[in-house]
Amino acid sequence: MLAGQGRPGSGGWHRISVGGYPGPDPGGTPRPRVGPVPDGDAGHDGRRAQALVRVRSLLEGLGCTDDEIDRAIADDVVDLLVVDSLLVPPGHRMTQVEVAEQTGIPIEVVHRFWRALGFLDVGEDDPVFTAMDIEAVHLFQTMVAMGLVDLDTAVQMARVIGSSMARIAEAETGAGTAPILVSSGDSVLDADQFASQAGTSIPAMARLLEFVWRRHLQVATRRSMMLRARGTEAGTSPQLAVGFADMVGFTLLSQHLGDEELAAVVTRFEELAHDTVVARGGRVVKMIGDEVMFVVQSASSAAEIGLGLAEAYADDDLLSDVRVGLAIGPVLVQDGDFYGAVVNLASRLVGVAHPGTVLVSEEFRTALAEEGARGFETRPLRARTLKSIGRIQAFKLTRVGSDSALDLRRTMRWDRLTHVLHELEGLRERGEQVVRGGGAPTGRPGPEPAGVDSVVEPGGGDPVAPEVEPTLDGGDGPAAKVDEPA
Repeated sequence: MLAGQGRPGSGGWHRISVGGYPGPDPGGTPRPRVGPVPDGDAGHDGRRAQALVRVRSLLEGLGCTDDEIDRAIADDVVDLLVVDSLLVPPGHRMTQVEVAEQTGIPIEVVHRFWRALGFLDVGEDDPVFTAMDIEAVHLFQTMVAMGLVDLDTAVQMARVIGSSMARIAEAETGAGTAPILVSSGDSVLDADQFASQAGTSIPAMARLLEFVWRRHLQVATRRSMMLRARGTEAGTSPQLAVGFADMVGFTLLSQHLGDEELAAVVTRFEELAHDTVVARGGRVVKMIGDEVMFVVQSASSAAEIGLGLAEAYADDDLLSDVRVGLAIGPVLVQDGDFYGAVVNLASRLVGVAHPGTVLVSEEFRTALAEEGARGFETRPLRARTLKSIGRIQAFKLTRVGSDSALDLRRTMRWDRLTHVLHELEGLRERGEQVVRGGGAPTGRPGPEPAGVDSVVEPGGGDPVAPEVEPTLDGGDGPAAKVDEPA
């Protein structure tokens, strides 16, 4: 069996080593690591020669022929051969026709599954399928035969699995996240480095994925059963609170940041969003660039999440403020995502919110009152016309007694950020003028900011500068507390 694969046994998953690379022994005790020789022990040629011996032994143990190995070395792609051999077992390759014959599944269905999993189309006579692919098809066959899913649902599930696994794989191999993929510029040394760690890291990641999947399946199943216990009929859309949070000024900011700085901003944005949502009982549905979507069971929990996000980003030195939109009502749940009018409304509310503020729908405000939530207050804003939705009444959500202090802090924070962004924009324009041959910069400062009220977030609705919306009567009357239903 190849290194990096697992075999179930009474003591758990055990792995064996191939070609002198380490892996846990049958009793589970890690063997000493055999890696590249340090620089002090030999020069580059010596290290490469020793690495090549280990790599060749590994590939031979995995079933590669001498011709395949020699050709990969000559073409300087031996690292790719090691990756392919460790992750997809060498051996007899089959065409789609042969897979259909072995599994009894029509070739067009085999093609649907392959494409649903996210893999490139292959010709009917291309020998690319392995015994591992046959096993995967058999697993889907078993689920269909047991009546757990029908064929269309199985293909749909394959699509979800493929999309999720592709994202995980990209994250594993991204810059700064996978030290075993750090390139040395030599394919032999890179192959040796990858092989020295793959025997442990690959099966460990497989077990981690199963653990996380089981935990999330537990939560999702319990949630579904609780909905039924509350009398929700099968096929009826569940009632959920949906929220979106969008980082202000990200589009303009990203134009002035290098890759590393931008990656740091995105990572920090995702970290804060995930921690804030999960800590308050919500679920992060997806991250869409500079925006996060989340769902939660109750309006009060959603209010805590929304305000928590606004406060967390306002206090973070690296990030700008966020604007948040919340709505509640029936949603369509499909493939782990959420759809419907409530989702659209929450998304549209973000587009008309000001930095650091949380806007909610009228139904959300009513739900807060019905839940008896305390500590929040809502202030009616002027009626809005939202794209594809129509004219609606929105409310600004705050904590009791916190509105004035937060508005002042956000105004000062946005003033500073606005001036920085204008200065950066002025520098960029003068730099472009020099590149175009328009002459050297005059040394004059860039255009003065036109005032924060004029700064418009690209793609957004209202100006992004913080401002306090007037109440419906135009006065400064007290906000309505949600624990005092109107």
